[in-house]
Amino acid sequence: MLSLSRRTALATLAGAGFAAMTPRAFAQTPGGPFKLDPLPYPAGKNEPHIDAQTMEIHHGRHHAAYVNNLNAAVAPHGNLAKMPLHEILAKLGEVPEGARTAVRNNGGGHANHSMFWQIMGGAGGTPKGDLASAIARDFGGLDKLQDAFAAAGLRVFGSGWVFVTVAADGKLALATKPNQDTPLMEGGRVLLGNDVWEHAYYLKYQNRRGDYLKAWWNVVDWDKVAARFAAAKAGTLTI
Repeated sequence: MLSLSRRTALATLAGAGFAAMTPRAFAQTPGGPFKLDPLPYPAGKNEPHIDAQTMEIHHGRHHAAYVNNLNAAVAPHGNLAKMPLHEILAKLGEVPEGARTAVRNNGGGHANHSMFWQIMGGAGGTPKGDLASAIARDFGGLDKLQDAFAAAGLRVFGSGWVFVTVAADGKLALATKPNQDTPLMEGGRVLLGNDVWEHAYYLKYQNRRGDYLKAWWNVVDWDKVAARFAAAKAGTLTI
């Protein structure tokens, strides 16, 4: 099978309707309680492992759509619109039935991607201090974590996420979720996670999800992950 060039792949996305928004389309999203923050670094910061074009499309189009749809879903429900996102997701069973699926899909997408941008933009390497000790304790070291993480990510059928969760006592574990589901929906907390939807990697890696999962560690910002680890143990980590 011939592999698609970036131009051909992007044209395919455009034909599917993804090109209706510019990379900065989030700036024109309608009002609502939930906002799309700008990327915390230039779109090219994760090159060559994640290309700038993918970052622009992923953030400015896909994530923007989740925010727009979430705002539309909560607009008729004043109480929901006033709640923090992590609390909404933890109480999905209490969301009005007519809005529940839209809140689940788009609220999960907003939470997952907000976390995702925060923990990237780094230079990879290795964690330090308490975080490194926890990884060694619960996974047997970074290499074993990365191997288990990749294996879990490859097992996700279709679209979804692979996460490292963190309990209040600092214990780490792996979790996978379909679509835009998140451990937050079960009252859990996410230390880090990687998006294995094809839109996260297709322009550069095509169907080579394993290559993407391996390369992704080169852009992890371990200082940001360590801050999330500390916040989880302090009880202040949200999304």
